[in-house]
Amino acid sequence: MPYFICPNCQTRSFDEDGHEGLSHQSVGCHVCGFGFVFQLLEDYFPRSGNGFVVCDNEARILAAGKGLFEVTGRQEASIIGQNVLVGVGLTFPAGEDPVGMALEWGVRQLDKPAVLQHAVGIEKRVICDVFPAYDADGGLLIAVAPA
Repeated sequence: MPYFICPNCQTRSFDEDGHEGLSHQSVGCHVCGFGFVFQLLEDYFPRSGNGFVVCDNEARILAAGKGLFEVTGRQEASIIGQNVLVGVGLTFPAGEDPVGMALEWGVRQLDKPAVLQHAVGIEKRVICDVFPAYDADGGLLIAVAPA
């Protein structure tokens, strides 16, 4: 059974086919009203203080959950359309590319350490979970939490 998570309020749910009834309209969040929920292969329990960001199949930011501002100091409107690494301010250790790995291979990358350049200029250690999208559009869901 497919599991879903809302990138905005982090509510977890499951659904048989990922559509609202017989309309084939994509499922939106029934709790906060966010326009879509992200499908995961397995249930996922976010860390405390997580911020979510949704990207397209080229790692450009499509939407940011409300927790992202608290972690990064960046407003959604200022990062839409940017590459996720630049927009969120993430740097992974040399030789590691969990974003590229998730996009290319379609595998989730959990507990990946990174350094985040906060909007006010300080560096913070964070942990990232990267999930590939399992729909025809591709894309990613990235959860960023303080380390």
